[in-house]
Order: sequence, then structure tokens, then C-alpha cells
Amino acid sequence: MPRFDPFAGRTVRVAENLEPSFVHDEQVALARRKLAEFVARRGKRPNFLIFLMDDVGWGDFGCYGGGVAVGAPTPGFDRLAAQGLRLTSCYSEPTCSPSRATMLTGRVPHRHGLHRPPMYGEPGGLSGEVTLAQLLSSAGYVTQAVGKWHVGENAASQPQNVGFDDFYGFLSVSDMYTEWRDPHYFPEVVYSEARTEWIKNMPFNRCFVHAKKGGEAVNVEEVTIPVLSLLDDKWCAYSSDFIRARAGRKEPWLLYHCTRGAHFDNYPHEKFLASSPAKHPYKDTLIELDDIISRLTAVLRETGQAEDTLIFISSDNGPHMETWPDAAFTPFRCSKGSTWEGGVRVPGILVWPGMIEAGQASDGIMNFSDILPTLAALAGDGLQLPTDRYIDGVDQSSFLLAPGGDSNRKYHYYWLMQHFSALRCGEYKMMLRSTSDDEAGAWAPGGFTGVLQEHAYAKLYNLYLDPKESHNYMTRKLAYMEAFQLGIRSHLATFKKYPPKKVMGLAAADPRQT
Repeated sequence: MPRFDPFAGRTVRVAENLEPSFVHDEQVALARRKLAEFVARRGKRPNFLIFLMDDVGWGDFGCYGGGVAVGAPTPGFDRLAAQGLRLTSCYSEPTCSPSRATMLTGRVPHRHGLHRPPMYGEPGGLSGEVTLAQLLSSAGYVTQAVGKWHVGENAASQPQNVGFDDFYGFLSVSDMYTEWRDPHYFPEVVYSEARTEWIKNMPFNRCFVHAKKGGEAVNVEEVTIPVLSLLDDKWCAYSSDFIRARAGRKEPWLLYHCTRGAHFDNYPHEKFLASSPAKHPYKDTLIELDDIISRLTAVLRETGQAEDTLIFISSDNGPHMETWPDAAFTPFRCSKGSTWEGGVRVPGILVWPGMIEAGQASDGIMNFSDILPTLAALAGDGLQLPTDRYIDGVDQSSFLLAPGGDSNRKYHYYWLMQHFSALRCGEYKMMLRSTSDDEAGAWAPGGFTGVLQEHAYAKLYNLYLDPKESHNYMTRKLAYMEAFQLGIRSHLATFKKYPPKKVMGLAAADPRQT
């Protein structure tokens, strides 16, 4: 059977506020039948475990070409990839908070408004959005968030107020708790009592917290460097206890487990220090993360919930350039903070025993916005997506459940802060705006690297022949122009009825963003 061609395929828009998608009729019918049989057999809808790491590169795991070859074997991740579907074109946003918000809302950053991460207690966050946790709660799911949040520290944007029943983790990002404590990075603060007090008086919570739905976040412990090294272990234990507590219950659950690792600066748990062949903190942290996913999946098996649970494993963006050699491995161009492939192409592993066929790999496009509509489709036939806002994600349930299934997404849209940057269809990518590769030219906080470049003429890259995006193919491939121009025009036109949001400081304060 010939492979489906996304250029030639026609998409269907089922509602004005929903992204058009392919409809592969036979695969949809098969997926619906498998899901109905699952519900009849297990007596409930599936559980969902989202395991989201920080700054882990596309190529870090052995199943993506890294592992032993780059000084950090990952047998746990590799084993899970062999048990399910390994995506080679899974897309995040260029940096952490936009990615997380896109996953939780099904919307690109220019709609949810988190164009970049909030820093040091800065206002702006998820309040006003409809989240995956809220949708699943309405369908009877128990919802648990553990670990890094970083989509708003203000009370209205905290997990317990946007749909989660419980939260145990920190609200910000790893280095904000530790960089000013480490004399290697900040001697001028560590050795200055005045500057240390100045940092302590900044409006961000230096503790990790616990919160129940609708309640206030209660401080658990201040995140010092020794505490930070224990967080992933503590959070794994908390998630393990949650999974055990749900065994035998009738309600399905969502566990949104976000690790501290491997965001710089890495201080792995003492039992993982020098555990990697590379003998480097970042690589040691990868070994620790591999252990954590193995521990969580072991609890699923021990409690008889493995067959009930769809697992999605990924990273919130590409590797970080400015802290080499932390997260420096990617076969693609550039890194975190860019819309070159190295910034947004991330690992994507999906496992669901008996439902997702084992041993699959696919280059079908799937991005973080697809998680919300896909899980909503699996959670219940009557679960309705919001109708008052645009949803950029598409339902990928048939892609996952049909053996050898095709992606339902035609285009991937690349957004760089408030700038539309690029479009991908099939193996081709058209680039309009990008960042430079010069790490010395970083001009924005929150992981964005380089300087903004607006190309006088669009560039076209064949990602199969040229994953480093170094050879502009446009002159020889003009036949693709109309398909790309149509995709760009159609996407940007949706902002006329569904206007963009700006909820953060830099969006309004930096003259280059106006």
C-alpha cells in the first residue's frame, strides 16, 4: 500500500474554531473499534501518564541514536520505545513555558499568550485558558500534577486552580532556585550579603510547594542546592504513591509528571554522581531520569495498571546551547530558543500495551498542541473541546491506535515569540524568520538564543536530505510555493476572528516586539 502523501492529501475542518486535519477513514474506524473494546474489557477509560523532561535533546536516548554513543546509556527509555511508537517528528515550542502551555491548552503560544517563560515571579500565566486537566476533570478523571510547573506563579495560574486536584512541585524553573547560590556561576552574589538579600527579596517563591484543588500553595521546603539534587527522587516517590493509590479505583486518572532534570544547572542525586560513562552532571542526570521512568512504569505493572495507561514521554524543547556541554546533542541545526529543528524537534515516545502496536517508528508530524484533543478523544465520546477559542491541535488517536497509522496533521507551525517563523509539510520546511546560531548574541531571557533574522526571501529546506537546514532549495522547488503560501495564509487568517493574546512583560516591554 503506498504511503500517504501529506502534500496531496485533503484536510477537513469540522468546526470553524478547530484546525483542519486529515481523516483516514479506515484507521479512524479501527481506532474507534479498539477503544470501544478496551472500555468494554477494562470497564473504564484509559489513564494518562505524561512524562515531560526539561531541555533533553532529541538524540540523547539510545533509541534516537544517543545513549551509549554519547556517554549515557538509557535502557529504560529504549525499552519503552521498543514497546510502543517512537516519533521522529515530534514538536515542542522553542522553549519551556510556551511548550507546556501549548500541551495543556492545545493552542500555539500566540493564542495562549505565554510567548516565553515567566521569570522571578513575573506576572503572566495560564489563567483564562481551558486546560487538559479541566477537560478531563469534567469527564470524571482524577488529575495530578507533579514537578516543574512554570506556566505562571500567580494564584489563578497555579495547577490547583486550572484543573488539577493536587500539585506537588515547584512553580518556576530549576536555575532560578540555585544559580545565585552557586559560587561557580554567581560569585558576586554568593560572596555579597547585600546582593544575596536582594535576590531573596525578589517576588518569587524559593520553595517547592503542595496544593489541593482550589486551595493555597503551601511551602514544603526551600530549594537549596542539596534539596534540588533530591527533587526528582522525591517527585518520583510522590507520583509512585499516586499511582498505587489509584489501583482498583473506578475513576481514570491523568498524571502530569514534569521532571527537574535535565535543565541546567544539574546536581544529580548522589547515587547517580559519576554514574554515566561521560562522568558529567548532565549525563549523570540522564541516567537518573532513565531510572525514574523505569520506577514509574514498574509501579504501573505492579499495580496492574500498565494495560490501562497511555504513556507519553517527551522534552519541553531542544537542547540548550548556552550551557555547553549540558544538553548539547542533536543531529539538527541549532538548539533551544530557536525554530531551527534543533530547537523544537524533541523525542516523542508513546506506549500503551495492547493498544499501541509495539516496535513502531513514524516520521508523521505530531506536536504538543495535539495532546489535548487526542487525550480528550480517548477520554470520552461526549467530551467537547471549547468552542469560544481556536484549538490548534488535532486528534491523533487513529495515528496512535491503528498499526502503521498516518498522522492527521498536515502542517506544523513554528512560532518564535510573537513572530510566525516557519511552516513544515511532509519533508519540506519553509523558513521566513529565524534566529542566528550565535550563542553570544542572546538578547532575550527564558532560553531564547541568537538574534532575530527576517529573510528577504523565504528559504526552503528538505529535512530528509538536509537536517542541518544549510541548503536553500527554493529555486529548484517552486512548485511547492502555493502549498506553503496557502498553509501560511490560512493559519494567519484564523487570528482575525480569534485574536492573539499578550500576557507577559517582554511582549509589551521590548520595542522589538511591537
